[in-house]
Amino acid sequence: MAFPPMRRIFRRQTYLAWAYHRCPQLLCFVARLAYLGCKRLYWLKSRAKKESSAVHNAITDVKGIKVGHWTNLEAATGCTVVLCRQGAVAGVDVRGSAPGTRETDLLRPVNMVQQAHAVVLSGGSAYGLDAASGVMRWLEEEGIGFDVGVALVPIVPAAVLFDLDIGQPDTRPGPEAGYAACQAATGGPVDEGCIGAGTGARVGNLLGPLSRTKGGIGTASRRIAGDVTVGAIVAVNAFGDVVDPTTGQIIAGARNPEGPGFLHTVDQLQGDLSRIMLAVASNTTLAVVATDAALSKEEANKLAQMAHDGLAQAIRPVHTMFDGDTIFALATGQQANVPINVSVIGAVAVSVVAEAVVRAVQQATSLAGVPAARDVV
Repeated sequence: MAFPPMRRIFRRQTYLAWAYHRCPQLLCFVARLAYLGCKRLYWLKSRAKKESSAVHNAITDVKGIKVGHWTNLEAATGCTVVLCRQGAVAGVDVRGSAPGTRETDLLRPVNMVQQAHAVVLSGGSAYGLDAASGVMRWLEEEGIGFDVGVALVPIVPAAVLFDLDIGQPDTRPGPEAGYAACQAATGGPVDEGCIGAGTGARVGNLLGPLSRTKGGIGTASRRIAGDVTVGAIVAVNAFGDVVDPTTGQIIAGARNPEGPGFLHTVDQLQGDLSRIMLAVASNTTLAVVATDAALSKEEANKLAQMAHDGLAQAIRPVHTMFDGDTIFALATGQQANVPINVSVIGAVAVSVVAEAVVRAVQQATSLAGVPAARDVV
């Protein structure tokens, strides 16, 4: 190791001694400033680490949000309810061309009602919309709803995915399933994979039933500046493949019938279409994005719109004529004292939705003859 000449060291010590005797207050001030700077840097690093992920990495990290599932593994179907007992300003954006929904017109900014009390994601195709009736009954019993003078009317938007061709098509989530999901709702960790609305979900329907991989339900969250949380829960039942946004690698999708691994759906659509099954609209990815920031109804709809970019990052292709892709947005307003722009929340929601999509297929297990990604070699 090379040492500086003794003359240079002596010169520096002389300068410091001269500065101390000449202006001791200035030298103390500079030292104090350096100390405070280091302390501030340490605090910022600690805060950034704390804010990077929330407690459960789930939508329930958002204040005012609870999640419950009802699952029938034998029939390979189920439903999931996202509860906001105190109400939440709500919005929606439907991008797929084969949706099955309820109360989505109500969420348009020009319409009167501002808040929803729950959102239902369900299997069972259009039959599964009945699950919302059970959620309404549970909320009514709890004294929750929009006051119309003579009664409280719970506002419960819903959307469904198609899973009738994987289990028992005559067994679908109904009112009792929605009611049971409400009873099971908690604000703690959220079960993922083949549960609730993700029970009968599958992805990679390019070649029909023989090529599918198991889909599921996943969740994720982020805590951002000012202790505002953004969370998402996604039921992934996509026509396309699920990719890891960080690598672009397919992690679940249409299985290769001639060898290991997965086909690349987008590439296949540019080639021979003779064996591709595009006739049945049997796919849909459903999501709820929530935040405890205070948003207007217009901003909630903007949040739902921006969150679709998360689907585009993790599902390829997405928003096709064969999908009913729908995202709801909820703003509980329990962190209303923190001013934050909806663009910030929307940008974070994109990565949260993409992570939830990936987790949905990673946590899925093989069911009803459809292999999970972890079992595909």
